[in-house]
Order: sequence, then structure tokens, then C-alpha cells
Amino acid sequence: MTEIQRTLVIIKPDAVQRGLVGEVVHRFERKGLKLIGLKLFKLSDERAKELYQPHQGKFFYDYLIEFMTSSPIVAICLEGANAIDIVRIINGATKPEEAQPGSIRGDFSIDITHNVVHASDSVENAERELAILFEPNELNEYQRIDDEILYSPEL
Repeated sequence: MTEIQRTLVIIKPDAVQRGLVGEVVHRFERKGLKLIGLKLFKLSDERAKELYQPHQGKFFYDYLIEFMTSSPIVAICLEGANAIDIVRIINGATKPEEAQPGSIRGDFSIDITHNVVHASDSVENAERELAILFEPNELNEYQRIDDEILYSPEL
């Protein structure tokens, strides 16, 4: 049985500034992932520190916080079968030189910090990160018209 998961994607300030929001969202929707939450806002210093707490003490931490709070971001909650792994494949490798053409990072990033998107890497991190950026009432439950086709019974 395929596991239905929710995951967080952040369209980072560099992508918002470059006008890539529609392109990024389009790739996830085209794959069949369901938008559960979507919002544009400027990330506060406090929320950025909470979000990136696992990286505290690393050499890039201060710059990461500065960058992520420099301009608006788009926070997205996506839902679908194995959504966490699928999103990470669509995003591509974190290092742009390792990201495959056709992936978001492979097509649009050239720097490891300014790499267009962030995505949760596990169910536990998705739950933690989504709770930081979304209130429960900001996440929507609904049936998509193509769910029956995407999630037909396994043969």
C-alpha cells in the first residue's frame, strides 16, 4: 500500500525574486501532488531560527538565516503518495553541480544556498517544519478530481 504523506516545500527568496514561483508550483501539480497549503510571506528571524535549528552551529547557519529572512518566501504543503521522496527528486540534489537537468535545482540554481527550494527530508521533519510555518486551519482537506486516476487500486 502506498503511503500518503504531507511535506513542506519552501520556495526560497532567490526564486521569488526571479519570478519562479509559478514554474515551481506547476512542476509539483503536474506530477499529481495536491496543494494543501500555500502562502507568501516574509519569514521572521524567530521562525527561521526554529526552522533551521538542526543546522545551528554550522558555518553556514548565520548566512542561511540572513538569506531566508531577506525577502518573501512561499511556503507550500503538498500531499500525495510518497510525497517526501517525490518532492526531493523533483527538486534535485542540494548541490547545483550534482542536480540533474530537468529537476528544479538542475534547471534554475547555481549556488548551494541560492538553490531555489527547500524540502522536508523525512516524515518527522515534515511534521516539525509544517507546524512552524502553517497553522492547522491553513491546511485544507479536499478531494481532487484526478485522485481516482492517480490512486486507483493496485493490481
